[in-house]
Amino acid sequence: MLWILCLVLCGLLAGTGADPGALLRLGMDIMNHEVRSAMEESHILEKMAAEASNPQAGGKAIKGLSNMKVKDVLEPVITLNFIPGVGIFQCVSTGMTITGKSFTGGNMEINVVLNITATNRLLKDEETGTPMFRSEGCEVILVSVKTNLPNNKAISKFVDSTLRKVLPGLMCPAIDAVLVYVNKKWVKLTDPMPVNQTGTVKYALTAPPTTTASYIQVDFSPVVQLPESQVIQLATEGSVPEFPEGSAKGSQLLLSASFLTAELALLQKSLDVNLKDKRVGKLSQTTGTLAGFIPQVAKTYHKPKPLLIKVKISKPPKVTMKAGKSLMHLHGSLEMFAARRHGKHPKSLFLLETHLGLEIHYSVHENMLQMATSLDSLLSLSRVSSSVGDFNEAELTSFITDYLQKAYIPVVNDALHIGLPLPDLLAINYNLAELDIVEDALVLGLKVE
Repeated sequence: MLWILCLVLCGLLAGTGADPGALLRLGMDIMNHEVRSAMEESHILEKMAAEASNPQAGGKAIKGLSNMKVKDVLEPVITLNFIPGVGIFQCVSTGMTITGKSFTGGNMEINVVLNITATNRLLKDEETGTPMFRSEGCEVILVSVKTNLPNNKAISKFVDSTLRKVLPGLMCPAIDAVLVYVNKKWVKLTDPMPVNQTGTVKYALTAPPTTTASYIQVDFSPVVQLPESQVIQLATEGSVPEFPEGSAKGSQLLLSASFLTAELALLQKSLDVNLKDKRVGKLSQTTGTLAGFIPQVAKTYHKPKPLLIKVKISKPPKVTMKAGKSLMHLHGSLEMFAARRHGKHPKSLFLLETHLGLEIHYSVHENMLQMATSLDSLLSLSRVSSSVGDFNEAELTSFITDYLQKAYIPVVNDALHIGLPLPDLLAINYNLAELDIVEDALVLGLKVE
């Protein structure tokens, strides 16, 4: 019984140290942009002014002021500040002119400058699993009030007290309306996104987002799934990747090497190919070419025969990262055949076990992470079987390396061309990102248009 309990506890402890897969930091640059965009897209202040001018449509009349109209709404100035552990403090500074018939019977004009303040608490929507903001503690602070009425205490007191009662109900809904627009830009975040027809990637939240004095952090536990619903587990060995030091203020997305490895597992079958009628430089691929490296081939094949090469990847591709450089490791086999006439199956000449190191070059196009590779090194090459006798496979290294670079690497790059999806939230334009390879991770420095 004790050993079963030990196994359970060990499993739980191992899970707590799991690589989150992807981390997102949203700095004030992106949050300012999103709130301003929401304010502009919603035209909410103008709508509130129109509603206030039409009591029949639900606007609340100001006691002592009839035929009220609200006009000349000033362009808002928005100030945001992070509140650690809570969310964002928001202040919207604006102004407007309120006109109508006063209780004295004359035309009245009130010029108001005000601040609308609220705390936007960042939560996790339990129904959708996505982040959301909820407004709390909205207040309207009068900065200045000017009227065309005689300046006496009674009128000033009436105007001031009336505005303080009416304006919160008029203006605070504007904050809620803006958050509706912002929250809509989170709703697709946890939806599965296709990787062509090879599977899907879902950016599931590890926990509710956290807020610090400099940014909002969202931790993801991505779910990489094959079409038959099999989930590809992220590797948990190694250190958990971290953002580079000194980058706390900017918005960034970090993708771990283990997450990219899981995504590339979706493409493994696409990397198995049969190559024929290929040339390496000026050399055509025949048994005559091969005889220059393996003399026994010339004795077996007196007339040159076309060569066919079969590359099969036996393990899922693995991504490794050191500062400034990323490699894709491909473990598999390379089998070379001689073609035969009259519809006969090609004759296997030899089978080699290979370990390729491909350097990955990252970019972003149409908001998809793109990879292109070049052959960095042939890390190992060992003979498994041969029908042309013993030979030193090391003597084939330069020939195989050239052939793979010119014939196989383009096949790999075609498979990678479909791109990998990035988190869909807040209409972030990843095309503007600056990419940086750090220890065990790729970091995208996000920018605002």
